[in-house]
Amino acid sequence: MAQSDTVDRILDAAEVLFAERGFSETSLRMITSKAKVNLAAVNYHFGSKNALIQAVFSRFLSPFSVMFEKELNNREQNAVSPPDVEELLRIMTTTIVSLPTRNRHGLTIFMRLLGLAYTQSQGHLRRYLETEYSRVFRRFMRLIKEATPELSNIDRFWRIQFMLGSVAFTMSSSDALSDILKNEIGVETTTVDIVNRLVPFLAAGITAPAGEQHLVVNENNKAVVRSDRDSGSRPS
Repeated sequence: MAQSDTVDRILDAAEVLFAERGFSETSLRMITSKAKVNLAAVNYHFGSKNALIQAVFSRFLSPFSVMFEKELNNREQNAVSPPDVEELLRIMTTTIVSLPTRNRHGLTIFMRLLGLAYTQSQGHLRRYLETEYSRVFRRFMRLIKEATPELSNIDRFWRIQFMLGSVAFTMSSSDALSDILKNEIGVETTTVDIVNRLVPFLAAGITAPAGEQHLVVNENNKAVVRSDRDSGSRPS
């Protein structure tokens, strides 16, 4: 078996098992069994489980970051005005769905992994992603900031997190959501259809004005809704 074929087998098995079971619950023995390679192959090609996890993410993020930066360059070189939030999100999501994957579930699997990276304790992965892909993502965040000067840094931070969560959930569940839509409404849908509906929703959420009502906990430790008009100012 060629080395490249062995590496692909290990990565294919790892990404499926990580997406199904999580990082901690997936052992190297499970991965090598599914990949039909011996246990020593993982250590030989990757060195450790952490390095294997990082390689699984790199297989998607490396081509994504190259393509995404190229699209941002094209936009900045051929436009007379800076992009707004919806256009930036359109560039990002178009890049995501344009990437070639090894099978029809490749995007769904990666989005599940992305969600797990947020919910499971994988400090090494976060450090790795920040080191390897910081340039393009910092550029994207800078463009988002320039497109939303009216937002405070705190509001912008949370809205970006809500955006990432919405993208990860929707795209990782796209097969299930498509089945629900077909069964309940009788309508077929595609990944592109989903993205076309998702982007305006995300853009509206990021750019929405601050609400006038806020959930607070009163002196009796009860959650209540209060209006800015009641308190005279918006909670920080």
